[in-house]
Amino acid sequence: MQVTIEKLDNLGRGICYVDNKITFVDNALPNEIVDISLTKESKKYNEAIVLKYIKLSENRIDSICPHFNNCGGCNFLNLSYEDTLSYKKDKLTNIISKYAGINTNIEVIPSPSTINYRNKITLKVVNGKYGYFENNSHTLTNIDNCLLAEKAIYNFIKDVNYLNIKNGEVVIRSNYNDELLIWIKSEDEVTPDISYLKDHHKIVGIIKNDTLLIGESSFIEIINGMLFKVSYDSFFQINRGICSILFNEINNNLEESEILLDLYCGVGTLGINSSKLVRKTYGIEIVKNAVLNAITNAKINKCENNFYLLGDVGKCLSKINDKVDSVIVDPPRAGLDKVTKDTLIKFKPNKIIYVSCDPLTLARDLKELKEHYDIKVIKGLDMFPYTYHCESITVLERR
Repeated sequence: MQVTIEKLDNLGRGICYVDNKITFVDNALPNEIVDISLTKESKKYNEAIVLKYIKLSENRIDSICPHFNNCGGCNFLNLSYEDTLSYKKDKLTNIISKYAGINTNIEVIPSPSTINYRNKITLKVVNGKYGYFENNSHTLTNIDNCLLAEKAIYNFIKDVNYLNIKNGEVVIRSNYNDELLIWIKSEDEVTPDISYLKDHHKIVGIIKNDTLLIGESSFIEIINGMLFKVSYDSFFQINRGICSILFNEINNNLEESEILLDLYCGVGTLGINSSKLVRKTYGIEIVKNAVLNAITNAKINKCENNFYLLGDVGKCLSKINDKVDSVIVDPPRAGLDKVTKDTLIKFKPNKIIYVSCDPLTLARDLKELKEHYDIKVIKGLDMFPYTYHCESITVLERR
């Protein structure tokens, strides 16, 4: 059936209407006329794929990636980078306005690198083939490169079959020095060709599930002159350039001699970044290896007033007796749970710096927090170029 695409949704899909029912179409841009086939029908919406492009958008460009039309790894290699920033600016502004009731013009800070920026990717492995799943499916697109991945990972992909995985997935991380940390997740017996891989790549370590096969289970990353030990299973920002900008944005909104609380602190990056400014920093994280990394990272960077708690944020907050001045929160996509929000409000910090990777959960949380705090600034950061994802930083000040 022939339809006209009206706009893009929050997941980067084209929107049209079939019999007055909203229909989401992959790889379709506003003002395009396309012939579609429905792949899913429900009471509230449809999903569809394009069978034929009848009229193309004047904004559409040819993708530089040969896998783009099938692979689910990115969304917008069919647009100029400037157009993707405009999409994210509109997306952030509209979501925050609609769901948080905050009307503001949100700037999106561009990424210093738009390709080869990801320091971590996860490849699916099905019957010995490596790649990404297509959008909303478990159909594998076998790939031999990924333009979003850092050069060390990009070069490793062509040799990834030497890991000899039959089924599962493999997480590949790279650092500032093009070193690689490989985490294999599989229930099958795995026998990597370690000799070949070490001869052709800077392999720091290979881990299968939670067992170290060779080398080390962590490596060192450097951001803004600070060193961070990162374990194979610890969270770390995937875009080194934007991470550096994020560090500076946080420090620009802190005062000297504050007591700082860093929630969901991971390996301690955000709190350690600010340690030379503030008087004392507490960090809370639920992943054990990440907390061990954070303790080590504080020592490496000579941050003597950093203290870490292992556990769920909502349960650990009440253990801190100091009067906290400012709080950094960088939660998972689910945002802040009710216990954390309630405890934060009781803490009465002067300032909350909210780093978010999901505008919808950010808007939900801001709607509650704005009853007690004024929104000083909201900025987008393009942590994930050519995808629909957008990082943001919001600074809230207590009334």
